[in-house]
Amino acid sequence: MSKYKEHIKNNFYCFLLGPLFMILEASGEFILPFINANIINKGAANGDVPYILRYGFYMALIAVGMLITGILGAFYGVRGAARTAAGLRRDVFAKIQTFSFSDIDRFSTGSLITRVTNDITQIQTFIQSLLRGFFRSPVMLIGALIMSFKLSPDIAWVIFIIVPFLAAATYLIIRFASPRYTIMQESIDSLNTGVGESVTNIKVIKSFVREEHEKSKFRVINGALMEKTVSALKMMILMQPVSALAVNVTTLLVVWAAGRKIMVGDMEIGTLTAFITYLSQILTALNFLANIFLQGTRAAASDRRISEVLETEPDIKDSDNASHRIESGSVEFKHVSFRYFKDREEPVLDDINIKIAPGELVGIVGSTGSGKSTLISLISRLYDADAGEVLVDGVNVKDISLHELREHIAVVLQKNVLFSGTIAENLRWGDENASAEDMERVCRIACADGFISAFPEGYDTEIGQGGGNLSGGQKQRICIARALLKRPDIMIMDDSTSAVDTATEASIRKALREQLAGVTKIIISQRISSVIDADKIIVMNGGKITGCGTHSELIRSCEDYRDIYYSQCEDDGEEDAV
Repeated sequence: MSKYKEHIKNNFYCFLLGPLFMILEASGEFILPFINANIINKGAANGDVPYILRYGFYMALIAVGMLITGILGAFYGVRGAARTAAGLRRDVFAKIQTFSFSDIDRFSTGSLITRVTNDITQIQTFIQSLLRGFFRSPVMLIGALIMSFKLSPDIAWVIFIIVPFLAAATYLIIRFASPRYTIMQESIDSLNTGVGESVTNIKVIKSFVREEHEKSKFRVINGALMEKTVSALKMMILMQPVSALAVNVTTLLVVWAAGRKIMVGDMEIGTLTAFITYLSQILTALNFLANIFLQGTRAAASDRRISEVLETEPDIKDSDNASHRIESGSVEFKHVSFRYFKDREEPVLDDINIKIAPGELVGIVGSTGSGKSTLISLISRLYDADAGEVLVDGVNVKDISLHELREHIAVVLQKNVLFSGTIAENLRWGDENASAEDMERVCRIACADGFISAFPEGYDTEIGQGGGNLSGGQKQRICIARALLKRPDIMIMDDSTSAVDTATEASIRKALREQLAGVTKIIISQRISSVIDADKIIVMNGGKITGCGTHSELIRSCEDYRDIYYSQCEDDGEEDAV
């Protein structure tokens, strides 16, 4: 419950006024039948019109009061539940922002989306039911019971026949429904994951004409969710007929017993009418409480899933003495090894040793899967090394605060990520206070100013979701400019010019060398031409460093580098011949 305390405290007036108004509204429920019984027994039976009008007026006043208090109770109930859910959703989202890549992989993206949306909605629905009915129903139940005994103690005992039956039925339904709700929420995870993957990769699906395949996959996932939902909700469906049976049986017993009393003159018609109304109120209150418990069962399953997120300790976090400030931007790897799956013997990186001086331009080349991207992910602590040390400014990155570390490192990833909004808004991810002149300057370095200026709205051009209205090369250049706006000490470019032509790439490299002379620059590339003029080129193969030096040194000493270089030279020659 600790995760709810702060939000309940911040909205305490809703949790106070909501139940209070619902209690007041419920009080009218058991007063009205009593007045109505008197109108029938005394007013209508004796033809006393003033009596009927006077007590009818009282009933109207009570009804208006019930209307007002009912509306206010519902308003504060909805408000309190919505605000608590919003606060909880904010907490869960903030917690997710602290997760490392491995934490996110453990939950899966689809599961996290379900927890932030559907699971918290279940909590909101339950809180709303609590505020609107958990206090109202007992008041109505107790009040109706008291009034029933007041009207006819002999018949009122009939009510207690049905209470144990309803309690036992509710217990059994909740017992069988609880595990099914957890399974149903997990099925929603799978659906969200499947839909997200399909929508994100829609271009690939269409290019390979795999729409029917995706529809087939979705039918399986959707069908599984349907089956799990029916399995869980059919337990709740049982509640309605069980309650109806209880109401009907009890009503028959009451009418049978009361009919005999009316025949001998021991009960009036108005009293029987009020008694049946109270009976209906009692069973309605019991049914409402049972439904709250059923909703609570589903909410409990969602609460456990939310708690899993909030109680997760991120595997990458600041150490207690993380205080170092980055100044020079030197990078060093000392006997670094890393595994994505810790139970596997074969490492992704094996005994890596590198020294990169401040301001150096370093290239990293190697075959696909050789560990290049993994290597640079360790610098900004997207992952942590399993063995050895990664040093920045001679300090272990684990001893530098994550904010300080990542604030001074700019990364342009292989997959270019742009957000919905304008080009200027995307650029300001690098510096939210950047001026127009700052944006134009970095765009010139990234060779992006030309095509941006050609747009009718320039830097205010709207970018579609994921940058769908831009070419791959345009997205890459905007991402490079965005990284430059950070004014980093370390600039990492992970194959980030693969979609631009060689002339533009050469211009970008030249601008980076001239404009960022004091910045440590690390470029990962599949093309030797992208790193051929680097101060140092690192060659990787199978998670190990097989060569390190300048282009001319590696041509003489590194077989892996020669193989890559000559294979690309042959490809270039074939292209020229064509």
